Amino acid sequence: MTTIGFIGLGNMGLPMAANLVKAGHLVRAFDVAPDAAVKAKEAGATPAPSAADASEGADAVITMLPAGKHAREVYLGIGGVLKAAGPKTLLIDCSTIDVKTARELHGAAAAAGRLMADAPVSGGVAGAQGATLTFMVGGSETAFAAAEPILGAMGKAVIHAGGPGNGQAAKICNNLILGSSMIAVCEAFVLAERLGLPADKLFAISSKSSGQCWSLTSYCPVPGPLPASPANRDYRPGFTAAMMLKDLRLAMGSAAEAGAEIQLTAAATALYEAFVNAGEGGTDFSGIVRMLRASTSH
Repeated sequence: MTTIGFIGLGNMGLPMAANLVKAGHLVRAFDVAPDAAVKAKEAGATPAPSAADASEGADAVITMLPAGKHAREVYLGIGGVLKAAGPKTLLIDCSTIDVKTARELHGAAAAAGRLMADAPVSGGVAGAQGATLTFMVGGSETAFAAAEPILGAMGKAVIHAGGPGNGQAAKICNNLILGSSMIAVCEAFVLAERLGLPADKLFAISSKSSGQCWSLTSYCPVPGPLPASPANRDYRPGFTAAMMLKDLRLAMGSAAEAGAEIQLTAAATALYEAFVNAGEGGTDFSGIVRMLRASTSH
């Protein structure tokens, strides 16, 4: 039985920790939220009073945190994971953070003699609940080999993206595609409405034609064609607009650091900023179709 410290029990982290329990691991879980201990216990994990307590003596520590500053604090801060975990503890950060911070954490872990992997995820809350996530893993071959069986208990695909930080690079590039393609799909449906083309007809045609993409055929942004999509439950998330905006901003920051020009992503970022600023941050990111529809009608 592997003892795993799990830090960060949000909408993604809690079901991920629960799936580790189902796989037979002993999970010690911590979150700063007051009700986290109750939820962790209900999920079969052992509540820990602090990140340090969750990490001490663990075979592996997994973090699922909101942003780079939180990851830096949890790993490097007073009472942080690097000080509390043992010399043979494997460190796995499943947060989506900036590449620079991820590589800083890898460097600190290496200096302390610890194996580390950055392993952000794709698949949203449904993937976390169903253990069907895709993990994009950055780190050494040794770290990947150690992390793969643990991550496999929470996902359907565990892919080594290369060296330290490359997991984050893959996640940022993947969600750049997702955010931009979702807006294109939404605009197509809005234009179809204006031209008198029913949504189900556009779906039937484009899902079998060159316009086919994940945003259309797995996450259709209008009600009807795909019963499982958030569009059929008033755009309750899935994956919130605020989280999409966070990832697009990470892409913009990474592009600026790398000297890359990503004009379509810049436009998508501006649109999601407007959507979130209109109070829709908690809406599923596909709900941006409503804003695009409203702007088209004027």
